[in-house]
Amino acid sequence: MTKAIAFSEYGDPDVLAPIDIEVPEPGPGQVRVAVRTLGVNPLDRRLRTGELAALFPIAFPFVPGCEVAGTVTAVGEGVTGFAPGDEVFGGMMAGGYAEHALVQAESLAHKPASLSWEQAAALPTGAETAERVLGVLGVRPGETLLVHGAAGGVGTLLLQFARERGITVVGTASEANHGYLRELGAIPVAYGEGLAERVRAAAPGGRVDRALDASGRADEIPLSVELTGAADRVLSIANAVGAQQHGVRFSGGQETEHFHQRAFAAALELHGAGRLVLPLHRVLPLAEAAEAHRISEHGHLRGKVVLTV
Repeated sequence: MTKAIAFSEYGDPDVLAPIDIEVPEPGPGQVRVAVRTLGVNPLDRRLRTGELAALFPIAFPFVPGCEVAGTVTAVGEGVTGFAPGDEVFGGMMAGGYAEHALVQAESLAHKPASLSWEQAAALPTGAETAERVLGVLGVRPGETLLVHGAAGGVGTLLLQFARERGITVVGTASEANHGYLRELGAIPVAYGEGLAERVRAAAPGGRVDRALDASGRADEIPLSVELTGAADRVLSIANAVGAQQHGVRFSGGQETEHFHQRAFAAALELHGAGRLVLPLHRVLPLAEAAEAHRISEHGHLRGKVVLTV
């Protein structure tokens, strides 16, 4: 048996509790990882509250967690490139709040010694989502991308990926985060009334080519359609209902194309060049997962909340 944190009913952070589970055996294409660190994500909260029950039905007890870093302990049939003892990081849909987790080999990467365990656990979800956004939206060098909620975990990596590819980003954020966005290469604008005018004034030539909703605010999807001129130039990763109402695409990682390896390669290239910015908001032990959720729910974080095993 091995230890995990799970919930057996929908509810507030206090439904998270320790349980014993069987040590998982890797199936074809899977790798078992002895988890050392793991990232806390909005998806974990939305699954815990039941907000996504209609889209992602789950069986109780449910172990959340969609990004981990640790050491390979076993590999399944057909897996090449990974062996027991390898230090790795990667992403999955669930199961990360545990001492041992299963990860698909295609969603896993080798951790360089120069990347800390905490940063490795904070990387997979944000990097994959950032790469997926750029791919699904088809943003090209020389274009201007509007990002709502640009200072969050996805925005932090998206802005860096975009900068490296010659894409201009106008990012919405609170005034306190404007300096941070400039550090990442973006043009910051404040939330609130008059946002469309501020975006047009900030964007080169007053033009916005494509837009991403990473904040979930109800008014930002129709505003983005107005600014870009077409619903197919807008993507949401935070408001599925609003996206449907306005004919905008919603991306929750359900695409058939896999973006993990491209995302990890881009992030590791930045890290190797000494240009990767990946702040950590808090680091807590796995036993304090409920407190980590409370911190995450408060919002306005600069960087990830990471749990250690």
